[in-house]
Amino acid sequence: MRILVAMSGGVDSTVAALLLQREGHELVGAYMKNWINEDNIVGECPWQQDIDDARASAERLDLEFRVVNLMHEYRSRVVDYLLDGYRRGLTPNPDVMCNREIKFGVFLQWARDHGFDAVATGHYARRVEVGRAGPLGPPSAMPGLQAVAGRAEAGQPASPPPATVHRQPSTAHCPPATVHRFQLLEGADKNKDQSYFLALLSQDQLAAARFPIGHLTKPEVRALAAAAGLPNAAKKDSQGICFIGQVRIQDFLRAYVPDAPGPIVRATDGCVLGEHRGLHLFTLGQRKGIGIPSNTDNKAYVVVAKRAADRALLVDFDGPAALGLHTTAVRVQALSWIGEPVTTTRELEGRVRYRDPRVALRFEPQPDGTALVTFREPQRGLAAGQILALHDGERLLGGGVYA
Repeated sequence: MRILVAMSGGVDSTVAALLLQREGHELVGAYMKNWINEDNIVGECPWQQDIDDARASAERLDLEFRVVNLMHEYRSRVVDYLLDGYRRGLTPNPDVMCNREIKFGVFLQWARDHGFDAVATGHYARRVEVGRAGPLGPPSAMPGLQAVAGRAEAGQPASPPPATVHRQPSTAHCPPATVHRFQLLEGADKNKDQSYFLALLSQDQLAAARFPIGHLTKPEVRALAAAAGLPNAAKKDSQGICFIGQVRIQDFLRAYVPDAPGPIVRATDGCVLGEHRGLHLFTLGQRKGIGIPSNTDNKAYVVVAKRAADRALLVDFDGPAALGLHTTAVRVQALSWIGEPVTTTRELEGRVRYRDPRVALRFEPQPDGTALVTFREPQRGLAAGQILALHDGERLLGGGVYA
């Protein structure tokens, strides 16, 4: 196959290219240029060093290397989604949206437009073929970004932007084609598993995706890189958000979302404890950086709610009894399925946030397209706007957004 490898400059994507090369595929390496910190936000955005590292790795593998400029698409599909969500009091997940809208959205379309069969990344996840099925129907009409914003302005929580739908030539006079079906499994290395960030991919996107290192552990990846003499074999993993490098999210938000001060209120009795700079700088379950002392031994305040009416940040002492912090039921919207949608009430598992273990839940679809999710055990700090990944064991079924 002719495969475009998304090379970030790190060891994971480089070893992904190495393994595909050993399988005999025709490869081209590409760095996605997404964000260059042109507004001089405090923090490190090492895009130039990452390009140099990716190019050096491609040269070591004797691969053609390209830089694909997606800065405009990142701004409109990911950055604007992030800022819009925080302005509305939500906690968006740019990493999940980056994968759906950019890596396996516009970058995949760029690859197809340039004659590639698939896109490969260094994700710790496994894609498996499960045989053949009947033809997939055409994608349903999906609202644009303006419709999403309109719902939020009408008082409904903003959803992520809809998945990119690429129109194909008409097949009105062609017989139905049989298509491959694929499943997405967690990575073999449970300490590095990144399937959560792929929860909103579609079957079409997964069909064109390759995750060559998903069956390996991180130490095995580094060992392969060292044995092959790759220049980034010992390079540290990036800890930054998908598109802003090492810039702290608080610094990023302060650069684009103006302060909107309000009171910090103790939820149990309404006592005003202080003042905050803006609700967008806090999320449900946050303990650090609230800015008020508890004045009580062995107890710390935690954010339990954000009240938009008077811009109040509600806090309580952290613990099982904290008002509103723990919940056993939540509504999930903007559901997205990798394979067949779940349309009946089922017992499933879910990952309520990245790095949390899978937990048992009951999934009940609702007539309005949302779902009621009931957890077997109470869950802490489920913030509106974040992602719930839905599982059947190791298999990722899809995901949705906390309403």
